[in-house]
Amino acid sequence: MSTTVSVARADVEAFGREMDKIRDEVLASLGEEDGRYIRGVIALQRRLELAGRALLFASWLPPAWAAGTAALATAKILENMEIGHNVMHGQWDWMRDPKIHSTTWEWDNTSPSEQWKHSHNFVHHTWTNVLGKDRDIGYSAMRVSPEQRWHPVYLAQPFYNALLALFFEYGIAVYDVELERLPKGGKDPKEALRQLRAIAGKIRRQVVKDYVAFPLLAGPCFLPTLLGNLTANLARNVWGHTIIFCGHFPEGAAFFTEEQIEGETRGDWYVRQLLGSCNIDGGPLLHLMSGNLSHQIEHHLFPDLPSNRYAEIAPRVRALCERFGLPYNSGSLARQTASVWKRITRLAFPGPALPRREETAPPAGKLQAVG
Repeated sequence: MSTTVSVARADVEAFGREMDKIRDEVLASLGEEDGRYIRGVIALQRRLELAGRALLFASWLPPAWAAGTAALATAKILENMEIGHNVMHGQWDWMRDPKIHSTTWEWDNTSPSEQWKHSHNFVHHTWTNVLGKDRDIGYSAMRVSPEQRWHPVYLAQPFYNALLALFFEYGIAVYDVELERLPKGGKDPKEALRQLRAIAGKIRRQVVKDYVAFPLLAGPCFLPTLLGNLTANLARNVWGHTIIFCGHFPEGAAFFTEEQIEGETRGDWYVRQLLGSCNIDGGPLLHLMSGNLSHQIEHHLFPDLPSNRYAEIAPRVRALCERFGLPYNSGSLARQTASVWKRITRLAFPGPALPRREETAPPAGKLQAVG
């Protein structure tokens, strides 16, 4: 069932001013406590990685293998989600610490940081959920809106989405290169080759580290250590895929056309970020392990504010949504995951399964419906 939303132009701009107010207040209050938070998370991540690798050296004992693999997977998730993703967004640049800065951080992932920052920070966060502009809509591989033209290949998308989850870091790395633009001349082949070489270099370093060097150092535990590292990487990929898809593709996430955002104001931009994002309900551990992308709405509203502040911002944002009659899409991890897979499965088949207006929201100020 569709939800009719009517937002007056004055209310859209008032909503934008309230968002700017929240942003300014948080920026003015950043200080040592925030710095201690990110340094503490980095220290925890490094201790977990060290403990995980040490335990895997004793992995002839099943409990040591399980504990080591779990610790290493947790460390990799923290490094990618709460540290790497957020550092490269510039959330901690205000500290002026060259070791924790968006221009210097290179994460434990096969996507080179510079390529990822362009496709994610610039393209995705500028054109969030705008069809034809935001390449994160289906990652150029899946149909997640009935506005996307159907092709028989989409019949298999529930199956290749499962494969994408297992090898998510590789899928995103190749996706960042924009290979689909090559046949139409929209991508310089030399630039694509340069990017692919950078990706190959990162893959080579990861393979050497996780599948050669550390297993060799484990001596007689070579095979269980290799399997532990592989399991940790796969767990990191599946978790990252789950959190990111739950923030973008559950039922109710709105999509927009380029025509609908013509003349977009600051208030319009905020409303578009709100309508195109979805939260995951949970406690502090879930928020930490998701890189606070469980607060995807707040992240899209304020992508460069430190992630540890999203939990305190969220109730204010939700209250403002109620005040202005705007939807705030939030649900449990199980509910949002099921919703994502339902959408991916339904849209694998031709034709819009729902009225088009339920899937694509008009621009802010003249909203009629969101899914």
